[in-house]
Amino acid sequence: MHFRGIDRWRARAQFTAMGATATYLPTKRVKDLAQRSDLWGAWLTFHVWAVIFGSMAMFIIFPNPLTFILAFLLVGSRQHGMAILMHDAAHGVLFKTKALNEFVGQYLLGAAYGGDMMSYRKYHLKHHRYAQRPEDPDLPLSAKFPTTRASLRRKFIRDLTGQTFLRLQLASRTMSKGEAPVIEGSDAFQKSSPWPYFIINAFLLAGLAALGYWWVYFALWLAPLMTWFFFVLRLRNIAEHGMTTNDDNALTHARTTKANLIERIFFAPYWVNYHVEHHAYMYVPCHGLKAMHREMLKAGYLDQMETKTSYLNVLRTAAPA
Repeated sequence: MHFRGIDRWRARAQFTAMGATATYLPTKRVKDLAQRSDLWGAWLTFHVWAVIFGSMAMFIIFPNPLTFILAFLLVGSRQHGMAILMHDAAHGVLFKTKALNEFVGQYLLGAAYGGDMMSYRKYHLKHHRYAQRPEDPDLPLSAKFPTTRASLRRKFIRDLTGQTFLRLQLASRTMSKGEAPVIEGSDAFQKSSPWPYFIINAFLLAGLAALGYWWVYFALWLAPLMTWFFFVLRLRNIAEHGMTTNDDNALTHARTTKANLIERIFFAPYWVNYHVEHHAYMYVPCHGLKAMHREMLKAGYLDQMETKTSYLNVLRTAAPA
């Protein structure tokens, strides 16, 4: 299997991970959508950091409770955005240049929020190969649903109060590299060494302190990372694979969730809601997934695809009573 502009090492790895070749759309159209771009990768990396620093600046310039809440939510959502972009880099599709994928994905994206792209890649490709089947390392996360509203509420409370973060920190001390997640969020924090995280965060703290705003690191970086980040990550995990089929059908063992502007800002940045399309053609960069969705609709796959009209509808399905 070889697509123009896709490195052989990445094509081989992804073919092995998939276990089969998806053929939902004409090969030429898929090739077009699978084109990678260093410009796109640079823009998305700049964008995620610009939103974070812009949100911090907004509160500093206009300090009031509303701007703090907005900045808090935006930063946590873009920390989640870093995980999404690191995921693309792990697939080798964020940049066209392999070295940029490796460096930016590992250090400017993953390490910033505590992830490790190298460890994550091995774990995540196994998820693609065995999605929703017994060998899928993510299956314990999606198998919990549907559940009761009371149970889902308790999960969200644990996320928003930092309990999930603390549990993950304790679990990560005994979790081996590439091991299946023991709690929600551990799939995003597979890491072989804590030093990249400490170094990047030390630079972030030092930079804010040099500007006279050291406290922003704790109030608008660590606090969102410990709370809102995990709430959004859990919601995404539920939307992507909760209550889907346990087979090798990419159209039904993953879910695409339609997202309005507010949902795209706070829950589903960088086209992460198009998850059926990602599992069907995981070598298509995130910026091509919306077009991929349109192509699959034109090809008549809507009735065969697992979709929801909003994240609220996902939650209604996840906790019907």
